[in-house]
Amino acid sequence: MVVRVRVPASIANFGPAFDAVALAVGLYNEITLEAAVRTEVRVQGEGAGVVPSDDTNLVYRAAAVVAARTGGPQAFALACRNDIPIGRGLGSSAAAIVGGAVAANALARIPLEPAALLELAAGMEGHPDNVAAALFGGAVVLARHGPGWAWARLVPAWDVEYVVAVPEFAVATAQARSVLPDRVPMRDAAANVGRAGLLVAAMLTGRVELLQPAMDDGLHQPYRAPLVPGMAEVFSAARHAGAYGAALSGSGPAIVAVCAPQLSESIGEAMVRAFAAAGHAARHLRLNADLQGAIVVPER
Repeated sequence: MVVRVRVPASIANFGPAFDAVALAVGLYNEITLEAAVRTEVRVQGEGAGVVPSDDTNLVYRAAAVVAARTGGPQAFALACRNDIPIGRGLGSSAAAIVGGAVAANALARIPLEPAALLELAAGMEGHPDNVAAALFGGAVVLARHGPGWAWARLVPAWDVEYVVAVPEFAVATAQARSVLPDRVPMRDAAANVGRAGLLVAAMLTGRVELLQPAMDDGLHQPYRAPLVPGMAEVFSAARHAGAYGAALSGSGPAIVAVCAPQLSESIGEAMVRAFAAAGHAARHLRLNADLQGAIVVPER
């Protein structure tokens, strides 16, 4: 049996909601998996020739973990066709983990429940926000609760597009985490609580005018700014071109702007120019929310 899975990119943090809010967006990796007598891994598109093409491949590792838990096949033939940029803050590792896990789960005689897949994927990723959005689609809000996670899935009520400026350089998640302090001032933490509340309120009510204050941040973006030359200038360019708000996408270096669909092209061009002024080529992507999450694609 051959299983084909499509899994979306995701935008985490949205400025103030560090490790707490993520949104699935319409940029995809596609994974084809089947039982085999020996390991086979092929990668096309983003990461070809860079990511491992053996059983250390992250998609393969996630599939193997699910197979071990469900009594599934012990070896796979795996093909990945990737459109999600690697190391840019669009959830490429979460998509890899979720894609492999969902594909292997589809081969299992007794598949894991979605909550178990989330726990497994979050354990491999190290944080739950991107994997939850990639798994369930839409926007996901999460908080640690005991040994697991409490979460809710939302469908944003606003009519917007997400413009993502993707620079030529990458920032590893581990590097972006390493620059964060162990402690932050109480005033910054308190301000972010209010902003995160405004962000969720804007999603639920469609009140896009809340996004300019809501997408500001004092917990991670100021500390990551040295890793993203031109970050403040790209934020400013997006807002001056008419964006409702702008923030790092995940841990960066990509930057997302939320905007009216008719302004998205001009806003993306302004963001690219701002990156160029800081010395880095970039491209922009115009994306919509993905409301399905990871799906098993029917055979054609």
